[in-house]
Amino acid sequence: MREFKLPDVGEGVAEGELVSWLVEEGDTVSEDQPVAEVETDKALVEVPAPVNGTVRELRAEEGEMVPVGTVIITFDVEGEPVEDAASADEETASEAERSSEPPGVDEPGDGAEAGETTSGNGDASAEPGTTGEETDEPATPDGRVFAPPRVRRLAREEGISLGEIRGSGPGGRVTEADVYAAAEGGGSATERTETADSDEATADPAQSADSSQAAGQTRQPQQSASPSAAADSPNAADAADRERTLAAPATRRLAREEGVDLDAVPATEERDGEAFVTPEAVREYAEAQQRAQEADAAAVSAGAGGPQQDSGQREERIPYRGVRKAIGDQMERSKYTAPHVTHFDDVDVTELVETRKRLKERADEQGIRLTYMPFVMKAVVAALKEYPLLNSQLDEEAAEIVQQNDYHIGVAVATDAGLMVPVVENVDRKGLLQIASEMNELIQKAQDRSIALEEMQGGTFTITNVGGIGGTYATPIINHPEVGILALGSIEEKPRVVDGSEARGASDDASGETASKEIVPRHVLPLSLSFDHRVLDGAIAARFTNTLAEYLQDPELLLLE
Repeated sequence: MREFKLPDVGEGVAEGELVSWLVEEGDTVSEDQPVAEVETDKALVEVPAPVNGTVRELRAEEGEMVPVGTVIITFDVEGEPVEDAASADEETASEAERSSEPPGVDEPGDGAEAGETTSGNGDASAEPGTTGEETDEPATPDGRVFAPPRVRRLAREEGISLGEIRGSGPGGRVTEADVYAAAEGGGSATERTETADSDEATADPAQSADSSQAAGQTRQPQQSASPSAAADSPNAADAADRERTLAAPATRRLAREEGVDLDAVPATEERDGEAFVTPEAVREYAEAQQRAQEADAAAVSAGAGGPQQDSGQREERIPYRGVRKAIGDQMERSKYTAPHVTHFDDVDVTELVETRKRLKERADEQGIRLTYMPFVMKAVVAALKEYPLLNSQLDEEAAEIVQQNDYHIGVAVATDAGLMVPVVENVDRKGLLQIASEMNELIQKAQDRSIALEEMQGGTFTITNVGGIGGTYATPIINHPEVGILALGSIEEKPRVVDGSEARGASDDASGETASKEIVPRHVLPLSLSFDHRVLDGAIAARFTNTLAEYLQDPELLLLE
């Protein structure tokens, strides 16, 4: 058996989120074949298989944060014996048997208080060997048990040996329902309902007497602490339609403690095609019952009508990790490291709009989508050459400002996973169409989550386009360790005061007199420049923006670059 650990898929990455498995247990794989997708920092990367062989066990769940160096998958390698792997499984099963109590057994004096009974759920406090009998593991093909990682983890949490469970899934695969059934004393998932009812009757001393009196009769569902609330519950009809309720033993204990009918609790999840009730759902249902009882009491005392209905879930919790956390960490580091100042301006880009309109058809003929961004990138580089402090970084340890001689421009892209910044390298050495082609390709890769880490590193200045979603001005956060970032607003027609000759396209009228001022509609582009005030002052930022505006007002100047 060959173990494979999560490698370092990025510079300085300590952990990654296992987004999805591309293989299943029992699949045959070849060396370098992708077996998993892992999200780390701002990239989604594929993890390749290191050997030719068969997938033996998946040891991590989809959505789990896995530290670098953790074993995530094991393989049976071609040409290598599998005895070691099989013996490892047997040893694991033996440890699970020693650490768990066989279901349905209750020995007084082994850690249980007087009058209490255990519910046969594999309580870790029980001593092994209290039953005086051993249970033989059912034989499985080649001594292997097929179960997905989440089921294996659940079995470990419940103290159940997978070898004791008879899988009800395809090909004998063990499902979560099988583990829950075994944890509650059932031999299989189909026997789960009757076994769970039996465990509940045994675990509650107050009901054990009633159960003994009702021997030979079908046990009725447990009633809640408030009979009227249970009878009026809007979920009572749903409970009648539900064939069975899946829930962990701890959830069933919680329901008993709260006096809640588990069959009446809405199922918030579905596992293996069955309704599954979580502890949170039990708590919410108990709180709803309590509020309904209080509302009933208040209505009676005030002479009002019936009980008020609960408004439902008021919040949703979304995991803060992966790309979103990486973005947050970067923004926090930048915001609290560099003192941000934002300079606002706008520029008349009427000539740029007309130039782009003329060149767009020529670009379309070559299969290239030409936007305004390549023009802005070329204009930014021209302005950076005149004001190189905007194209620098601050080396705090050496107490030096490092001016970059390369012009690698990052373009912020909004994706479903968060903000990503692909970098177009050496913009100063490329033409508009080449810049447009490379930028479009990088943006598409970022949106498809196929972009590599190195394609988002090494930038010297960043541009973000808030106008693409209708924005005007912004206060963008610097992409640290860069010292400047430019936000583009939405190009809109606005009234501008210009010379009459400029409006007509001539320098003077026929008489030679200076043309009068006129108010005409012009295309205006808002600019927002955030900069690191440790490296440059507002005057340099304003001059940089003025120079940038000159190139955008007269795009023919870019031909000189």
